[in-house]
Amino acid sequence: MKMFDVEQVKALNDLERMVYEYVVKDPEKVKYMRIRELADEVHVSTSTILRFCKKMGCSGYSEFKLQLRDYQTRKDQANVRDDISEVVDFLKKTAAQEFEDKLEMLAEVIFHANHVFLVGSGMSGIVAKYGARYFSSMGKFCLYSGCVWHQYLLWRSESSFLKDSLVIVFSVSGESGDTIRHVMRFKEQNCRILSITNTENCTIAKLSDHNIAYYVSYMRLGDYDVTTQIPAVSIVERLGKKLYRYTSKGPGAI
Repeated sequence: MKMFDVEQVKALNDLERMVYEYVVKDPEKVKYMRIRELADEVHVSTSTILRFCKKMGCSGYSEFKLQLRDYQTRKDQANVRDDISEVVDFLKKTAAQEFEDKLEMLAEVIFHANHVFLVGSGMSGIVAKYGARYFSSMGKFCLYSGCVWHQYLLWRSESSFLKDSLVIVFSVSGESGDTIRHVMRFKEQNCRILSITNTENCTIAKLSDHNIAYYVSYMRLGDYDVTTQIPAVSIVERLGKKLYRYTSKGPGAI
């Protein structure tokens, strides 16, 4: 997929070619720049920028930026990988005894918590909602952070309700501002935090009492994070099944 045609580039003079080289070097930056900002960066006049745009088949700078954004979107779509090798590698890793032991320990942590809240935003929020339903079906009543009843109970003046509560946080990047704020408010109420993130080297993981990371490649489609959620869902289901062994035997199971 080409950004510009060969004939268009051949028609550029020396100054216009400087603009071309700057654009192809950092198109993500250029698509948000004003014409004066681009001219200052390349050290040419705005008239040179406009001539460059016309030689690229655009009536002006605004149309050129629109064309550039469209190219980036098509490029991102073309680069979305349909590769399951990382997911397969992750599933193989979960069969290791070390990972199995960690899941077992976390299942006990969930079982002993008086109340369990699940938190996430965006696609991670969907996984959190699924996790709340899944754990509840396994005998451990949980609430998703978007639940109206949960919001009432959480922020009521009496904090005794949150004693010995556990918050399970889902975040791919571990850097979502909204999710970090949720975690901080829970920590202020002395809740324990269990995070499920893509890496352990992120803010949410470092704020957590327990973390489990799955390590897959980040993937973006334009402005959207489309990183696979299969590992997070797998962890939920593995934890849920281990949890059921305890809940099915009653409170004295452990």
